[in-house]
Amino acid sequence: MYKLLSIPALLLIISACSTHNTDERIFNGKNLDGFHIYNQTKTNSKWKVSDGTLLCDPKSDGIFGDLVTDQEFEDFELSFEWWVKKSGNSGVFINVKEDTAFAATFATGLEMQLLDNANAEHRHQIDSTHWAGCLYSVACNAQNSKPKPYGQWNTAKIIQNKGIVSFWLNEKLTFQDDINSTSFIEKVAKSNMKNYPAFNTFKSGKIAFQNHTDSVGFRNIRMKRL
Repeated sequence: MYKLLSIPALLLIISACSTHNTDERIFNGKNLDGFHIYNQTKTNSKWKVSDGTLLCDPKSDGIFGDLVTDQEFEDFELSFEWWVKKSGNSGVFINVKEDTAFAATFATGLEMQLLDNANAEHRHQIDSTHWAGCLYSVACNAQNSKPKPYGQWNTAKIIQNKGIVSFWLNEKLTFQDDINSTSFIEKVAKSNMKNYPAFNTFKSGKIAFQNHTDSVGFRNIRMKRL
């Protein structure tokens, strides 16, 4: 025999299902609603929106600063497309703790490096952990760091689920590790990120898009909470 659920019970089930494994368009393609500059209130910055694309132009009016989400995220799948100009350099950070105790997003957050590998500065070209798709300055599946030529759109994905973090560039796995593991913590201790004591100490946080010295564009930014 089947029992009919009450309307409140059905609504509860629907609500529970809708809060997990659903896509959120965290960038609406029209304006910067849902974002702000790290450690700043809403203010005019180098970040603009044009034709559905999130753009950072270092030569434009406004202050420099990484753009962070208003919300925090823990277990998620973040997908987006990106391009940089010739020799361009940028990044996307996860688990960023926004606090005036930390001067920059990289002090706490893990960065997926975005780079024009072929025309990058020499210091980036000789260190594979600086290549596109890698966990900046820590680890990389270097053979899979194959960004498209500058000015062309790349696809990217970042997944964090119960401590396992993976980065994907153009459908190739460029980094994966358990960020809570002893082996990963040892990797960090041997990297330049050891100079930032709060790096990787927060297991949830904000997403940040880096304002480097180069132009960068993002589109089709979607978040799925896991």
